[in-house]
Amino acid sequence: MADEAHERTSVAASPERCYAVAVDFGRYPDWARDVKHVDVLERDAEGRGSKVEYRAAGLGQSIRYVLAYDYGDAPGAFSWQLVESDKLHRLDGRYGFEPDGDGTRVTYDLTIDVSIPLPGLIKRQAARMIMGTALRELKREAERSPA
Repeated sequence: MADEAHERTSVAASPERCYAVAVDFGRYPDWARDVKHVDVLERDAEGRGSKVEYRAAGLGQSIRYVLAYDYGDAPGAFSWQLVESDKLHRLDGRYGFEPDGDGTRVTYDLTIDVSIPLPGLIKRQAARMIMGTALRELKREAERSPA
């Protein structure tokens, strides 16, 4: 059964900066501690990753998954859907970036269903942990001065 989680945070950076950090998938291993490797398999006409393979640490295991990205609402938002994985049935989500004073309100919606047998409570806690970590790390990276 899939679990859903929704969170938001305020980031002291522009929506453009937050979006740029979030779609720079190749740099994820530099700042997202659970992401160990990223391979952009396909790009769209604008050069953005449209199909991306990840290897990440999660739930005490190494997890491989491929996401397909939709930029129909970019740069205000983008979404993704799971294409394939060794340990996930579903990993669909969306980032949203709205101006908020001098910064950005980042929203993150995630639907996750792991194929590893786990009690429902543990699955829900894992979804919240993944989301919380992702938002904190995105915030920290977006607030750093661009290189």
